[in-house]
Amino acid sequence: MTSIEPDGKDWTWVLDRRCDECGFDPAGVTRATLADRLAAGAAGWHERLVADDARRRPFPSVWSPTEYAAHVRDMAGVMVGRLTLILTEEDPSFADWDQDAAALAGDYASEGPGEVAAQVGSAVGELAAAYAAVTQEQWDRPGRRSNGSVFTAYTLGVYALHDLEHHVHDVRHHPGAPRS
Repeated sequence: MTSIEPDGKDWTWVLDRRCDECGFDPAGVTRATLADRLAAGAAGWHERLVADDARRRPFPSVWSPTEYAAHVRDMAGVMVGRLTLILTEEDPSFADWDQDAAALAGDYASEGPGEVAAQVGSAVGELAAAYAAVTQEQWDRPGRRSNGSVFTAYTLGVYALHDLEHHVHDVRHHPGAPRS
């Protein structure tokens, strides 16, 4: 399978403004709605992954729906880990996570769509549950990526929600669009 060019963009801007590609608007997310929106984002994956073309890339340089779902599954796990660090340590630094290296190492292209559908639902469910358990006092606790980007428990969740909703949009509406 053709390799996909790594995404080197810094997507932290989605915390401040609307994403023109998928329509995500961070202003529409609140602490009270974050966990429910995360949980709702898991719903569309099963339907998309039972389709006959779930493992087919629309273009050699664009992930298949199964690859997108595997990415979302792994992203959700990384975000649960980062949220846990934020909630249990003082201003932790996050280990780097290279989504493109993870896709290659995990051989996302070879994964079974049915298995990935169950796994993405479970992983996103765990992320939603983790956010449902955040207390009022914990929302503003900080953590940071190695590049210096600072997140709070809340902004990390908004960032994860954009990733989830963006990729749901990718596989539903623009299967040939470049991935983000």
